[in-house]
Amino acid sequence: MFGVTIICEGKLKEKYLRDACDEYIKRLGAYCKLNIVELAPHRIPDNPSDNEITNALSAEGTEILSKIPNGAKVYAMCIEGKQMPSEKLAQRLSECSVQGYSNAVFIIGGSHGLSDEVKKRADFKLSMSEMTFPHQLARVMLLEQIYRAFQISTGGKYHK
Repeated sequence: MFGVTIICEGKLKEKYLRDACDEYIKRLGAYCKLNIVELAPHRIPDNPSDNEITNALSAEGTEILSKIPNGAKVYAMCIEGKQMPSEKLAQRLSECSVQGYSNAVFIIGGSHGLSDEVKKRADFKLSMSEMTFPHQLARVMLLEQIYRAFQISTGGKYHK
């Protein structure tokens, strides 16, 4: 079964976000082997310097890169990424197997984003919107879009 991995910084704190994620995780079980890897964010002080942010991103990046499975197509979720409609994401995920990938990995960084190393490793940089969302909400939104993509690919009724 095709694998989907979401690598993200931090745990979901709010119950309503965990409940939403759990619902999509349950639904996705019919379509893929889903793995969510939650990494502990590196602590930075309030009002950090640019250097402190860069160092934290670099440390987080090293850990993120170590969690990417072999044979994976990597999508970095970042503001400078390309936006696409749900149908295009469905097409990209469907093409992964044909292209020889056994896993699609989506990386959600912390509140300061992703390191340059992670962005360079990514096969594709993806942005959900030009608007700013809390990174914890991004996980729910991403799970929903992945579920929608599988529904589109299989002709399900969820996508309208």
